Amino acid sequence: MHPAFSVVFFTTATGAGYGLLALLGMLGGFQIIPPDFWLGFIGMGLALGLIAAGLLSSTGHLGRPERAWRAFSQWRSSWLSREGVASVATFVPAGLFGIGWVALGKTGDWVGIAGLVAACGAVITVCTTGMIYASLKPIAQWHSRFTLPGYLIFSAMTGSVLLNALLQGFAVGSKMLLVACLLLTLLGWGWKLATWRYNDALEIPTTANTATGLVGGTVRSLEWPHTEENYLLKEMGFRIARKHSARLRQITQVLAFALPVLLLSATFALPWSFAAVLSVLAAIAQLSGMLVERWLFFAEAKHTVMLYYGR
Repeated sequence: MHPAFSVVFFTTATGAGYGLLALLGMLGGFQIIPPDFWLGFIGMGLALGLIAAGLLSSTGHLGRPERAWRAFSQWRSSWLSREGVASVATFVPAGLFGIGWVALGKTGDWVGIAGLVAACGAVITVCTTGMIYASLKPIAQWHSRFTLPGYLIFSAMTGSVLLNALLQGFAVGSKMLLVACLLLTLLGWGWKLATWRYNDALEIPTTANTATGLVGGTVRSLEWPHTEENYLLKEMGFRIARKHSARLRQITQVLAFALPVLLLSATFALPWSFAAVLSVLAAIAQLSGMLVERWLFFAEAKHTVMLYYGR
């Protein structure tokens, strides 16, 4: 599949934004973090900013972005439409939670309830995003048991690392959150390795023979369907060299997983100022690595329509 940067940025930014929003909503709803003005302003601004930037960037992949609103009408049958509805609906409790926290200086009562509802909305939205890809049967690399849990794991992972950087910056970080960040990053690393192993060993059951029902021999095309590149070949037939894929996988593992684990581990033994700097660097490295991981997620996917073109 063609890895358009607008969609790569969308899945990375919204995943981290919704992960951070869910954690802020839960911790704020249960009054675990202090209702500090600047903490709430920067935290909610970062979460909602990432979500809004990701959603806006996703329209860049549309041929007619001004018609994006029509996607909301197909929520009965389309996961893309359900994602749009869930994302917009989540802004309502998130906005109430942000107003209560930042403007009123409290996270209890109705503000806490709004935070918990926003957290649930964030999780639901990430699920709908994952199901957009997991429901696509023609793409075997996405239509697997790894896709939806992967979206949830990576959202929680990037959101927790962002939250840790935020709290460390305000000197209210905790060892428990650091441990959670490390465990989620290791879980994400293991899940990504398992996903790659599954995809590399994947044998797509559909062939030109099964598609035509001619199983007595080898079906092959006498002529190419087109004499030059068309939309399907560009969007569905994107190919990446194996050596480039291997190198990008290494970069993903270093930036998204290994480096954050090392930086976060070092914060346990360092004073606050150094811990805050390393936490911010860990978040930056992880988000950079996840951009590469998302690019590979699209580039390595193969659509069965390519059988028509003999690929």
